[in-house]
Amino acid sequence: MVDLSQAQYGDRVQHDLLVLKRDEKQKASGEPFVRLTLRNASGQIETEPIWQNRLDSGWADGAVPGAIVQAIGHISSYDSKRQLTLTAPLRVLPKDDRRLDDFLPRISEDPAVLWEHLDKLRGDIESDRLKKVLALFFDDEPFRLDFERTPASINGHHGKIGGLLLHVWEVAYIGRHMAKAMRADTDLVVAGALLHDIGKVEAYGVSWEGFTRTPCGYLIEHVVLGCLMLERRLAAVGEPLCSDDQLLELQHLILSHHGKLEFGSPVRPLTAEAEILHRADDASAKSADVIESLNDGEAFRDGIPFADKSKLWRVERRSLWRKGHEW
Repeated sequence: MVDLSQAQYGDRVQHDLLVLKRDEKQKASGEPFVRLTLRNASGQIETEPIWQNRLDSGWADGAVPGAIVQAIGHISSYDSKRQLTLTAPLRVLPKDDRRLDDFLPRISEDPAVLWEHLDKLRGDIESDRLKKVLALFFDDEPFRLDFERTPASINGHHGKIGGLLLHVWEVAYIGRHMAKAMRADTDLVVAGALLHDIGKVEAYGVSWEGFTRTPCGYLIEHVVLGCLMLERRLAAVGEPLCSDDQLLELQHLILSHHGKLEFGSPVRPLTAEAEILHRADDASAKSADVIESLNDGEAFRDGIPFADKSKLWRVERRSLWRKGHEW
């Protein structure tokens, strides 16, 4: 497998890649052209424009999102950005013997180890009521399998297979220590961490078209969806596992974890535990964005220590410093 994240200018490419996106555009003259975004598990890259004469010759026939193609060409540069210059028509390949996981990014951590950590945190909770509520999801094997596979975002932080599991572990770990330091309810913060993003299991999909939003992901979004999923599971039990006020507090943790209305939370955090959960969630997401940006070979092309601002859309700052020394 070619490492698209580290491929250098001039590197030869002759590999099977997944078509993630197909942009059909026009020049000012009206002449059509196509740019494709291709990817494998290591990263993604755009093709050089495929002009009309090559389109007429079938160079991009069948290269639609979700297709596997054999791409032959080399890594080139345009406007200081890497692209793939094709030197032969794309050939669409059958998927019969292909594994989707070979074409999508995956966390490097072992999911079994992350589950061990999360289950231990869940076991350390003293409240039997919180344990029973969490068990509705995390003792359900089909839910665990879906949770383990779901990304934490479509294009942003922890946007990988297993990303949601890793993100929730980070939020639970950070939140637990913050709660201890601030003398808040650690049980409630850990429970909120485990529940805050459950909506992503139903809001995001993993398919040959990459990471996508489901219809309910578009229409309801994961924050409100998580709240509805909690109500749905509690209603299916047939006996109350918590009081109405306790349910209200869990709902508030889920609904307020983005912190502000403009960031997707219907309400701002109104309890100490909700504020801590929001801060822990933000710390995991923002730190992951910085770390992934520091590992972006495109942003630090040619060994420069400060990143190209145009490549840092996720971290909202002028630059990042890739240190050239060790302590």
